[in-house]
Amino acid sequence: MTMKGGVASQDFSAAIAAACEPAANVWSKVCVALKRELGDAAFGSWIAPAMLREAATGDVVLVTSTGIARDWIRRSAWRRIGELWAAHDATGRRIDLKSRLEFEAAAGVYVEAAPKAIAAEPIEIALPVSSDAPSVVAPSAKSPRTQGLQERFTFETFVPGPANEFAHAVARRIANWADGHFNPVLFHGPYGFGKTRVVYLTAERFLSTFVRAVMDRQTAAFKEELRAADLLIIDDVHFIAGKQSTQEELFHTLTALVGEGGRVVFSADRPPSAMTEMDAHLRSHLSAGLVCGLEPADRNLRLGILERKIQTLSAAHGFEPSMRPEVMQFLADRFTDSVRELEGALNTLSARAGEGLSRMTLDEVQAILRPHLRSGEKRITIDDIQKATAEHYGMKQADLLSERRNRAVARPRQAAMWLAKQLTTRSLPDIGRRFGGRDHTTVLHAVRRIEALRAEDSALNHDLETLTRKLRG
Repeated sequence: MTMKGGVASQDFSAAIAAACEPAANVWSKVCVALKRELGDAAFGSWIAPAMLREAATGDVVLVTSTGIARDWIRRSAWRRIGELWAAHDATGRRIDLKSRLEFEAAAGVYVEAAPKAIAAEPIEIALPVSSDAPSVVAPSAKSPRTQGLQERFTFETFVPGPANEFAHAVARRIANWADGHFNPVLFHGPYGFGKTRVVYLTAERFLSTFVRAVMDRQTAAFKEELRAADLLIIDDVHFIAGKQSTQEELFHTLTALVGEGGRVVFSADRPPSAMTEMDAHLRSHLSAGLVCGLEPADRNLRLGILERKIQTLSAAHGFEPSMRPEVMQFLADRFTDSVRELEGALNTLSARAGEGLSRMTLDEVQAILRPHLRSGEKRITIDDIQKATAEHYGMKQADLLSERRNRAVARPRQAAMWLAKQLTTRSLPDIGRRFGGRDHTTVLHAVRRIEALRAEDSALNHDLETLTRKLRG
């Protein structure tokens, strides 16, 4: 009887443990099955980037980075996710699906419950917020020390993604005055990549203020003001490279602030190692803390940024916060070099269409943006595309024009046709003629095939992004 009682007790304990299993563990089991059933490409593109959030009440929601990702999951995998969740969750908790914007619009009562064994976990840093922590954003933009601060650049309007999530986490840690920080911190990336979230002092203003202080014999006051700062943020620090006296002053300011426990943050268009005109001592100090690079936004992140901008525009002007999916995909695929260019294109469409933004067709959008696409842009030919594609896939350009239909040739050929449609103004019949005299219906099929595949095949999507960036120089 004792043995039977013990077994019964063990079974009861196991049942309790199963009923109390964290949502993250359940989601991990669901992901194992989904990855096996969907394949690595589809799982990696759509399921892995999503985050599971869990409330104290037990409610669970799967949050996607974009509305397009949410729609794909709802259309292609949501029923199966529900079945797997019900099979593995003994508590019977309900799981919901939302995009990041929908989730953030709701009450923020969830905490992250992401699985650790299936996909790379987003970099996560604890962000303790104290009521007596020094404020990063000054109360008045009139102060000379905060002139240039832009209120629209906040963490609430920033869209994190794989290209910038580490920089985002570091910036939030600094802004919330969390302990255990690196000092100094330098964020670097090309213009338009989202480095400037708070402008405390630009390098140009640092230079001009310093020069004025020297001329007015007020250098002592200048030094006292900067070195008394709790947090000094200097944007575009590469601007002072080659300006010896200004570099020396910045060097002494940096060492003084770090020595007193003040925090120093820089942004630049390149890492310190590439600032060859900068004084070696200053360059060494810029490298001594944390150097954090920002990479080009991938397609999902660009779509997320578009969704965020559309929400902001709709709130400001009172129109429907939506846009046709094919239009959003066109913008995300066409403006890949800079977030500013992407935002500028959306602003142009909004100014032209107003409340009709959500009803604009792809043809209308292309017609409006055509002058902007041509101005100052490198002219890309079909020959350029064929050469770049052949080189990328390790084949001969003649293979793309041949009659060979095996997959090793057919898929790169279709990719090249898709690039020709995206990056040139050539018609489908003209593209077909330049690919070995093929019919325009063959080109149309190739374009549609690549559009369908890139939503599921992360490797193909990466190839297209790489080729696009290379062709645009």
